[in-house]
Amino acid sequence: MTRQFLGALSALVLAGVVLGGCQTAEPEAPPESDVTQTTPIVDPTPPPERPDPGPRLTDDLEPVTHEGKLLDTTFYFEYDQARLAQADIATLAVHAEILRKYRNRSAHIEGHCDERGTREYNLALGERRSEAVRRYLISAGVRATQLETVSYGEERPVDPGHDESAWAQNRRAVMIYR
Repeated sequence: MTRQFLGALSALVLAGVVLGGCQTAEPEAPPESDVTQTTPIVDPTPPPERPDPGPRLTDDLEPVTHEGKLLDTTFYFEYDQARLAQADIATLAVHAEILRKYRNRSAHIEGHCDERGTREYNLALGERRSEAVRRYLISAGVRATQLETVSYGEERPVDPGHDESAWAQNRRAVMIYR
């Protein structure tokens, strides 16, 4: 009985609030005056500055430029290392900003090595390199579900040469937007 009473009371109060909020008041007519008033003309305040739009993106969300520079998607590593270079941190911060802004997009991170070392060792080193990029992006606020990694080891060299300049090109991690 008490439940029914409280339910009916609640329905009445709710109906009263809804109906009370729906009343329309007629707008007041401006007072008529024979005296013309002159209102001083004031310059409107200037519009606020537009925020920096961030990096420009192509239709497939591939980063093109940021602050007038081409945004790198390849990060190079020292021999037998999986530590990110200090120069790459700023670029990765911009990538993190992009991935935080476009939560429906993801990035595929490939880890690569030069030809030195065994196949198994290079696959493991390539994995550590791609994971280094992934860990940085996650620490910068990117969701882990937006990132996937793969290691190709020495299987996909950029430069097939057998000298230090070729090896330096092949020790890398590459980000591909999806």
